[in-house]
Amino acid sequence: MTYEQKTTKRIKEAQFKEKQAHLPDGSILNYGEGPDKGEPLVLLHGQQVSWEDYAKVLGELSQRYHIYAVDYYGHGGSSKDPAKYSAVAIGQDIAWFIDTVIQEPVLISGHSSGGLIAAWVAANEPDAVKGLLIEDAPFFSTEKGRAESTFAWLGFKDMADFLASKEVNFTRYSLEHSYMAELFGSQEIFDKLVKNPALRYMKKHPQTIPKIWYYPPELKINEIYTLTANLQDGTGEYDLQFGLTFYDFSWFNGYNQEETLKNIQCPSVLLHAAKPANMEDYYDDNGILLSAMDDEDAKRVDSLLRQNTFINHIKSGHDIHAEKPEVFIKAVDQLALLTAD
Repeated sequence: MTYEQKTTKRIKEAQFKEKQAHLPDGSILNYGEGPDKGEPLVLLHGQQVSWEDYAKVLGELSQRYHIYAVDYYGHGGSSKDPAKYSAVAIGQDIAWFIDTVIQEPVLISGHSSGGLIAAWVAANEPDAVKGLLIEDAPFFSTEKGRAESTFAWLGFKDMADFLASKEVNFTRYSLEHSYMAELFGSQEIFDKLVKNPALRYMKKHPQTIPKIWYYPPELKINEIYTLTANLQDGTGEYDLQFGLTFYDFSWFNGYNQEETLKNIQCPSVLLHAAKPANMEDYYDDNGILLSAMDDEDAKRVDSLLRQNTFINHIKSGHDIHAEKPEVFIKAVDQLALLTAD
């Protein structure tokens, strides 16, 4: 029940301070900054979390980099303005952050949708980015006509349906509608292990994210609940309106994924997670993509990048920096060597 305290402890021990940058238009970018121990490294988290998600790697990396871990809009302590919920708008403001706050070229790493943003910055602001690390970002699987058959998009559909409904608790709604039951083998198993314990908890603790004491962190069931925390029902800082832009594809307005990758001039490293351990492929029997990218997507990204190091089939879930911190740290150091003067 206290495992989350480790995150706070790691961040404190790494001597990170939470700060905010105020843009000319009034927008706020919240970020965690570590001690100045080397060249600047910008970290962009994945969706539904915040900069603290990097806690497991901050201590080691902050010994040789000056880290700026940024909450992009719709997340953490940054602005919740739907007008800013697009890759281009966020990318432009991350570029402003590099130019105004950091004031020198950076290494930039992005996880998941953060990887899509980091790639845009590297492609469109080449003087600001020395090297790019893409961590299991959903290139091409997020495009219209393809995304509808992915686990991630089905989750965004749940967000859209919830916002259109008269329901008041997204955690409850998600548990009752999530495609995740398929991943547990049957609805019965999902109900027994995930749904029913959570519903009993929320009956005693309304409007609170469930935390089941007998589930250790390794099972990641409590993590399932944590990812449902949101601004709308007061349980977290993630704005479900952000997820809506992935559902209706407005997040990608003005963003061509292939052209973005082609335009990246700096050295890059691409991390791609292996297929789920209990699956024979990246897809389930219903043809739903359960990962960010399949093998063909990852190979296509690799082929489009000019100076790329491809690290494929990492035995990890989607959140590589949290599940395999040693792999992520090694990749950052490798990128730094590739960009050394």
